Amino acid sequence: MSVRAENEAQETPQQALGAAAARNLATTTKSAPQMQEITSRWLLKALPWVSVQGGTYRVNRRLSYSVGDGRVTFVQTGSQVSVIPDELRELPPLRDFEDAEALRELAGRCEQRVYPAGTVITTAGESADAVHLLAHGRIARLGTGSYGDETSLGLIGDGSYFGEQALLSDDAVWESTARAETECTVLVLTRADVLNLAERAPALAEHLRRAALVPEQRTNKYGEAAIDLAAGHSGEPVIPHTFVDYEASPREYELSVAQTVLKVHTRVADLYNQPMNQTEHQLRLTVEALRERQEHELVNNRDFGLLANAAYDQRLQPHDEVPSPDDMDELLSRRRGSKLFLAHPRAIAAFGRECNRRGLVPESIDVGGHRVPTWRGVPIYPCNKIPVRDDRTTSIICMRTGEEEQGVVGLHQPGIPDELEASLSCRFMGIDEQAIISYLVTAYYSAAVLVPDALGVLENVQVSRWR
Repeated sequence: MSVRAENEAQETPQQALGAAAARNLATTTKSAPQMQEITSRWLLKALPWVSVQGGTYRVNRRLSYSVGDGRVTFVQTGSQVSVIPDELRELPPLRDFEDAEALRELAGRCEQRVYPAGTVITTAGESADAVHLLAHGRIARLGTGSYGDETSLGLIGDGSYFGEQALLSDDAVWESTARAETECTVLVLTRADVLNLAERAPALAEHLRRAALVPEQRTNKYGEAAIDLAAGHSGEPVIPHTFVDYEASPREYELSVAQTVLKVHTRVADLYNQPMNQTEHQLRLTVEALRERQEHELVNNRDFGLLANAAYDQRLQPHDEVPSPDDMDELLSRRRGSKLFLAHPRAIAAFGRECNRRGLVPESIDVGGHRVPTWRGVPIYPCNKIPVRDDRTTSIICMRTGEEEQGVVGLHQPGIPDELEASLSCRFMGIDEQAIISYLVTAYYSAAVLVPDALGVLENVQVSRWR
C-alpha cells in the first residue's frame, strides 16, 4: 500500500462497532478447565480392587525359609564405593547378626575392584575364598552343558552378590563362572578377613559357627516348608504324617493416604458459577491429581510399590541392554497366568524397535476402545509413572492379578463417609474469617503381592539406543 493510501485509510472514520468492544457483550463458548497431568492410568484400571474394611490387609502364606532375599545397598563418594554396614545382613551367613561395630569393620574391609567387560571374575569348580558384592554393572553366570558347551545361568545386576558360602566353609567352590558383561564395580570381602575379625569379635565367631551348623531346611523349590507325601506305593507302608505350617508373622498392608485441602472463595462460588460450577471443576481437577499420585505411589512407594516389592529372584536383567522379545519371553516364563505388562512409553517404543529389527509385528487388542500392543497375548500397558533414570534406563513390570490367582491386588475401602468415588472422599471443613470455603479431599489405597512369583521386573532396560 502506498503512503497516500495509508493516510486515507487512517482518516476514514469507524462505521461500525469493533469486534473487541462487541466481545464484551457477547457470551463466549468456552471449554471446561483442561489439565495436562491426566494420563490413561492403566494400572488403576487393570488392577482388581479388594475391599479392606478394617483398613489393614493381611497376607497369610505358607511358611517359607527366607535367606538373604534382598539386595545390598551401596554409597558412592566420587569414584569410591562402600557398602552400607547393615546391608551386609542380606548375606545368608550374616542374617540377623546384630553387632553394629563388627558390621562396620567388615564393610571397611571390603576391597573395591573394577573389572572391564569380558573379564572372567570367577571360574566354576575353583576354590571360593571371598564373597563378591556387585555395586554396579552386569555379570553373566555361566555353566557347562551336558555336552561340555557353555550355558547361560542368568544375569545379575546392581546390588547382587555371590560367593557367600565362602564365609562358612573352607571347602566351598564356585558353582558357576562369573563373567563381566559390562564394566563392573565389585566389592570383595575375603574369608580370611572375616576370620581375622572373628578372632577379636566373639559374637561374630559364634554367629558364623551357628550358621554353619544349622541343618538345611526341607523345602520345595519356592523355599516353602515341605509337605510330606507318599505316592506310587503298594501294600501297607506307613503313610507319612504331615501338616501345613503358616508364617507366624504374616505381612500386613495398611491403606496409604493421599490428601489435600481444596479452598474456594465464597465470592467465586457465589458470583462466577455460570455457566460452569467453579467448585465442581476445582474438585474434578483435584481428584484427577490425587488419582495420578495414587498410581505413582502404587509403582514407586518404598513400602508397597510394585518396583520395590518384586522378589529378588523375580528381577531380571536384559541380555543386550535393550528390551528384546527374548527378555519379554523370559519375564513371562517366570510366572503362570501373566495378565499384563506395565512399561514406560519409551520402553514400549524401544521394544517395538527390537521387534522391527527382527521383522516381528506384535499383535494389538482393543481395550475399552483403545488399541493396546501385546506380547504372546499379554497386553503391554503404558505407564509414565515408571521412572526413566538419568542413564536412560527403566524397568518393565509383568504381573499376575487377582486373589483367586494368588496375584497382585489393589487395596481400598469403599463406603467411607462423604465418598465421591470408591475410597475417595470430599469433606466440608467450614468457612474461615476470610470467607474461604475448605474441603478435605482424601484417597485411601495400597497394593499387595500375594505370592512372590506374581510380580516380576525386567530392570535396567536401555530406552535410548538406536541401531
